[in-house]
Amino acid sequence: MSQLKNKVRWCLNKAENELKQNSKHRGLKIVGVDKGKISQHISKAEHDFNAGINFHNTGFSDWSASAFFYCIYHCLLAISMKFGYESRNQECTFAIIGSLIEDEKINFDKSLLDKIFSLEKQNIEESTSIEMREEYQYGTKLSLEDKIYEELRRMSVEVLSKTKEIIEGVK
Repeated sequence: MSQLKNKVRWCLNKAENELKQNSKHRGLKIVGVDKGKISQHISKAEHDFNAGINFHNTGFSDWSASAFFYCIYHCLLAISMKFGYESRNQECTFAIIGSLIEDEKINFDKSLLDKIFSLEKQNIEESTSIEMREEYQYGTKLSLEDKIYEELRRMSVEVLSKTKEIIEGVK
């Protein structure tokens, strides 16, 4: 079994065990497809994308890193929901997307996922979007370097576009 499959199984078990003890989980749960939730995730992704641009244009570009990251993340949540998964954990979200790529259920470039987050932190020389978000969210820099801003903006556009293709069933 691949590392991704093991992580997905762990995430499903985590949610199941937590739901036995509480009414909430921090894992991955099979819930069935919810077109309303998919649409809400896409709307939130677009909202976060626009926030990233607005933060940059108003001199608060350090916040652009978080906004663009969450644009991308909501896209991944929308894709997960298309396949009936509810995720409440970033690593679980990345694992299910990676597993869907591995199983060829979605046409999503694995190298693009690795730029967002890498479960196997090997051979990744550039920072992932999650690392960039953390650097600017928790660090003391007040502005995002233009190169990083453009990279995150471009990645957000690419992931949004790819997500809409996947959601609409376009190959």
